[in-house]
Amino acid sequence: MQKAKPASSLIAIVSLLTGAIAQADAGHAKDDVGRPGTLAEVDRTIEVTMGDVYFAPESIDVRDGETIRFVLKNDGTTLHEFNLGKAASHAAHQKEMATMFQNGTLSPTGRNHDMQAMDHTMGGMKMVGMEHSDPNSVLVEPGATQELIWTFSKTTGLQFACNVPGHYQLGMVGPINVQ
Repeated sequence: MQKAKPASSLIAIVSLLTGAIAQADAGHAKDDVGRPGTLAEVDRTIEVTMGDVYFAPESIDVRDGETIRFVLKNDGTTLHEFNLGKAASHAAHQKEMATMFQNGTLSPTGRNHDMQAMDHTMGGMKMVGMEHSDPNSVLVEPGATQELIWTFSKTTGLQFACNVPGHYQLGMVGPINVQ
């Protein structure tokens, strides 16, 4: 029986880790849902209230190419997220959010700012589940107001959702109709 060489074992481990990290991020950036916008591009403002497991309004209508400034107010008692994407990307992001809760990066009432200030790379590779920095998403702590500016592209199946564990499943999701 031949023993594995240390170099080949290391290569196999690095390959597996690289694949796992790439797979964990597979739900992001594949959907053509638009792009981050700028304040100078804003066509209109939509105010969104987040309560304990609801959004108001329940649906949003936008035009292809329109830039929306979302003003997001959390009137609830727990942390909420406003995330633009399709169902598959929300499902992938829900796994990441669960990891962030498990590792202490997030709590039911907010962010662990000490954890988020840390370097989240390992040998130049981003560690999945350690930060919340996607441009199509914002976390809003209880009583706080945040903004997100987004330019929409023509697509179908677009949603806004809260991917805090359990919130999407309890109905904290709504359609965005792009015309």
